[in-house]
Amino acid sequence: MKTILLKYLTRFTSLNEEERQAIVKEIHIEEYKKGTTLLRQGDVPTKCYFVMKGCVRQYSIDQAGKEFTSNFYTEEQGISSFNRHKHDKSSEYSLTCLEDSILVVGDLDTEQDMYHKHSQLESMTRRMVEANFGEVQEEFAAFIGSTPEERYKTLLLKRPYLVDRVPQHQLASYLGVTPESLSRIKKRINQEKI
Repeated sequence: MKTILLKYLTRFTSLNEEERQAIVKEIHIEEYKKGTTLLRQGDVPTKCYFVMKGCVRQYSIDQAGKEFTSNFYTEEQGISSFNRHKHDKSSEYSLTCLEDSILVVGDLDTEQDMYHKHSQLESMTRRMVEANFGEVQEEFAAFIGSTPEERYKTLLLKRPYLVDRVPQHQLASYLGVTPESLSRIKKRINQEKI
């Protein structure tokens, strides 16, 4: 896994081999079993993550007990808390591993120390966040103005691997439809292909 991380560092920084090795030595990698909850809604986040292998679901539960899936994080995607400047801010969502996962785990309290030691790590993180934020903005704009069927077609185009990796009821929640509606959409799309 450290080889994958080194390759990723090479893509986003101009660090030399010695600098990359120094960063990799300090980075903490953890394996988590399917079903592990990384963060519970209402808890204060203390960690950030980078998915090397696996799938993590972000979701919230409303007061009536209904779950709403807001994202799935898979290989080479970062999971960060953007409210971390508010140290007592509780999370509005939960994070749970949908598969056995291997994650880089960052401690939000020591993050600044790592950035001071390795200045290019901060610029790499900023580039990753900017790229991810741009994608999220595009997805959100497209989501708001599209029908459920168009949302599913976009998912098939941009993130087709989720269809086989995520339970249908969670995928339906992510798309903003019921599982039954998602089944009908899938059936219509399959008939169009024939």
